[in-house]
Amino acid sequence: MERFKNKIALVTGSSQGIGEACALRLAKEGADIILNGRTFDERGEELINEIKAMGRRAEFLEADVSKTKEVIKLVEDAINVFGSLDILVNNAGLETKADFWDVTEEDYDLVMDTNLKGVFFGIKTFVNYCRKEKRQGAVINMSSVHEEIVFPHFAAYCASKGGLKMLTRNLASELAPLGIRVNNVAPGAITTPINKDLLENKEQLEKVIGNIPLRRMGTVEDVAGVVAFLASDEAAYVTGSTYYVDGGLTYHYEEQ
Repeated sequence: MERFKNKIALVTGSSQGIGEACALRLAKEGADIILNGRTFDERGEELINEIKAMGRRAEFLEADVSKTKEVIKLVEDAINVFGSLDILVNNAGLETKADFWDVTEEDYDLVMDTNLKGVFFGIKTFVNYCRKEKRQGAVINMSSVHEEIVFPHFAAYCASKGGLKMLTRNLASELAPLGIRVNNVAPGAITTPINKDLLENKEQLEKVIGNIPLRRMGTVEDVAGVVAFLASDEAAYVTGSTYYVDGGLTYHYEEQ
């Protein structure tokens, strides 16, 4: 199935984990892909080759999305690479752990600039392109179950994802007349590099899985499948929504 034939997608933070899976899934279904990371490394080159082996076009653009000028240039360059852009997946993100009273301004700014400010100005750049070219588009933001549920010792992260939740809903309303859809995907406990410490702590891992109704960690492919749906025409009437990919964690009674 080639739902994305003749479509071009930019996936930020796509050199590993969920972003990598999203890029590969979109390519598998027909899209040409703009990959992104802070640095172009060996894995980035491997991904380009994997995507090209599918018969798709692929390029890698370096950018730190926590820096406004870089994220704006990233989207502009992505448009120029293949001459257009149809799908923007704002996947890049990070978290820092600290007791609230120990959070530094530098840590707070890094989390907010990456998870919210960069997304804001990336979308703005994409929207202005769509307006100029009179094109429709799909934006998928990678949020988290922590846009909805608490996560002690990760206050800045939760604030960034809560802000992303409201940004998505507001933009969905404002951009709907332009034919631009904006949705969130909110992963729960997923087997990714960001959860390395959890995956190596057997006792903590068992506790987390015990709170998940489906009784397993999610995979990056679980998340990528939902991203692909939201990017596709099958979701043409879906905007302003958050899709939880969490095995039932968010609304599991024991978690509240």
